[in-house]
Amino acid sequence: MLRGCSRLRDISQIRRREREPVAVVGMACRFPGGADDPEAFWHLLRSGHDAIGEIPADRWSNADYFDPDPDAAGRIAVRHGAFLSGIDRFDAAFFGISPREAVTMDPQQRILLEVAWLALEDAGIATERLAGSATGVFVGICNSDYVHRVLRRGPQSIDAYMASGSAHSVAAGRISYCLGLQGPALSIDTACSSSLVALHQACRSLR
Repeated sequence: MLRGCSRLRDISQIRRREREPVAVVGMACRFPGGADDPEAFWHLLRSGHDAIGEIPADRWSNADYFDPDPDAAGRIAVRHGAFLSGIDRFDAAFFGISPREAVTMDPQQRILLEVAWLALEDAGIATERLAGSATGVFVGICNSDYVHRVLRRGPQSIDAYMASGSAHSVAAGRISYCLGLQGPALSIDTACSSSLVALHQACRSLR
């Protein structure tokens, strides 16, 4: 009888954990239109500002790729898009990354490190307090455009950092390594639902 009561108590605790609310204590973001923090993003939404703009000259040349014919091979039929600013501004030394390695890193990895750090600052959590903890990192990520750009630079651009700089698995692992975290580190690619699935998995992991 006592053993049965103990099992019922365990089941009850599990069910309570499954229903326990999850608190968001810190946020950070990078969006087109200069929305580099949650306040700026909220202002962009409330003002109805359109973050779509002309393709920046430092990304690619419109003249080289634009064609009004959407069926033209190897061309694009648009001149505008939503672009993040300052993707080349990365303080590699701050994260213990050498300049040479930073060159080959996918900008997605750089931005993730920056945004993760800012989210902890927003939460008022000192990064050194997390070292050695079971804190997990769940990242929704897809597309590997940058590695193709690196390869187009020629064989001289292929180095020891290219694999780690472009691998989705490393995107979550870098954050864990940088902060000394010992919980799960998962990079999740389910296309358009990647961020939602990552959030779902993070909540399940917490519970």
